[in-house]
Amino acid sequence: MKAYLDFEKPIAELEGKIEELRQLSAKDRASGQVINVEDEIARLSARVPQLVTETYARLTPWQKTQVARHPARPHFSDYVSRLITEFVPLAGDRLFGDDKAIIAGMGWFRGAAVAVVGQEKGNDTASRVKHNFGMALPEGYRKVQRLFDLAERFGLPVVSLIDTAGAYPGIGAEERGQAEAIARSTEACLALGTPLVATIIGEGGSGGAVAIATANKVFMLEHAIYSVISPEGCASILWHKADKAPDAATAMRITAQDLIDLNIIDAIIPEPVGGAHRAPEKAINAAGDSIQRALRELTPLTREELRRQRREKFLRIGTNPVNH
Repeated sequence: MKAYLDFEKPIAELEGKIEELRQLSAKDRASGQVINVEDEIARLSARVPQLVTETYARLTPWQKTQVARHPARPHFSDYVSRLITEFVPLAGDRLFGDDKAIIAGMGWFRGAAVAVVGQEKGNDTASRVKHNFGMALPEGYRKVQRLFDLAERFGLPVVSLIDTAGAYPGIGAEERGQAEAIARSTEACLALGTPLVATIIGEGGSGGAVAIATANKVFMLEHAIYSVISPEGCASILWHKADKAPDAATAMRITAQDLIDLNIIDAIIPEPVGGAHRAPEKAINAAGDSIQRALRELTPLTREELRRQRREKFLRIGTNPVNH
């Protein structure tokens, strides 16, 4: 059964009407009656793509936030299963334990050996609890550092897929050095001597995202979001009201369209009409194409050139906004 967002109510009603007519037609055929509803089904079905296109052409930042969090949106594991062959995950940070929110490992991406890292949110209650809803603990960011060390040693480019509301803020995480782990992971990104390409596939939340997104190239899917704090968190601080989250989403400029204008990301990856959740395979392939092009561009660069390009890219943020 499809999950519809609040602003998709007209789409839900239209598709619901189509399904009712199909069931009615099937029931009548089974009973021997003949009621021709095919013309009406065809007429309504032709209206669906148009309505979806119109709806998604005028999304607000808050509505984009809802799309970025859609339960059917493809997650890290979906990208890996589609884009990476012979994927071998790493486990543990060699200090405390294994964090399930961050998955890191090695595999083959379109014929090239790569290291892969990203947050996994899970797609049902059990897997969401297992992966802590994509919110990593310190051991997750230390696992990232292990992966980067291996990538450096074997000369492997790194593909990073970001989808998290932020790093886990619990007491245990703080006791084990959450802030230090995030800072070290960010430092490891900057120091990496191989190409690093990051793609925000859903939510890019706070330092939990930056810790694996300080890359040579940073891409965002069309309806993804990237911000220092969630709209709800911002609203609770500024207005002490959760219902101000839509206002916060607009004020923070968290959409891909905002961030490319601010020169924070390098490119927007178009999503299928109606969002990545309506055609996951197309969205994943589009992201793969962008990653492949970026790696081809970065591979000829030396270690020193990669580090310098990455450092200069982030020093330029906020100094030279561009208009598209």
